[in-house]
Amino acid sequence: MAKGEIRESTDAAGLAALIARAGAETGGRGLPPVERWNPPFCGDIDMEIRADGTWFYLGTPIGRAPLVRLFSTVLRKDEDGRTYLVTPVEKVGIRVADAPFIAVEMNAGGKGEAQALTFRTNVGDVVEAGPEHPLRFVISGENSELKPYLLVRGRLEALVSRAVMYELVALGETIAVDGVEMFAVRSGGMVFPVMPAAELDALSR
Repeated sequence: MAKGEIRESTDAAGLAALIARAGAETGGRGLPPVERWNPPFCGDIDMEIRADGTWFYLGTPIGRAPLVRLFSTVLRKDEDGRTYLVTPVEKVGIRVADAPFIAVEMNAGGKGEAQALTFRTNVGDVVEAGPEHPLRFVISGENSELKPYLLVRGRLEALVSRAVMYELVALGETIAVDGVEMFAVRSGGMVFPVMPAAELDALSR
C-alpha cells in the first residue's frame, strides 16, 4: 500500500482486536513495548486526535473510553514527527491536531524543592513531572496563549488543559535560571521555566 493512502476499509473493531492481541503480549503487566517493535508501514488510516483530545475514526467520534484507552497504549511518535498506531505486525499513520493526550487533573505534593506535580491524562496515564517527564511551555496564537505540555512516554506529550494550567501557574515562582529571573514551576527536583519574569504581565487572560 502506498504511503499516505487512506485505508477506508480498515474496520475499527478489527483494528482494536489486533491491538488487544498485541497488548496481551505484556501479560497485563503494563504498556506494550511499542518502542521495540519495527513492523512495516501499512499506510494511513482515517483516524484523528483533535485538539480537545477527542478521537475520531472515519469522521465519527470514538465514544467508548475503553477503546480509546486501548488505542492510546500503542501510540508512538517517531523521529519523522508523525504519530502511529504500532503493533508487532503493522504500523499505521494517524493524524494528531496538537498533542495526543490531555492532562485533565493535577495533584501537588510537597513544597519548594521537594514539590512534586502529578498529572492524570484523559486516557488514564498518571505521570509525575520531573527529569523523565519534563514540562515545557509554549506561547502561541494571536492572543499569546500559554500552552504547557508534559512528556508522557516516548515522544508523546499531553497538553495541560486550561483549567489545570491555571492551577499549575498558581504554583509558579520567580527563580534565577542561568542568571535570568524566570517565572517557573518546580517538580521532581527540576525547575521548569515558563517565561522571563519581566514578561509575566504579557500572559493572556
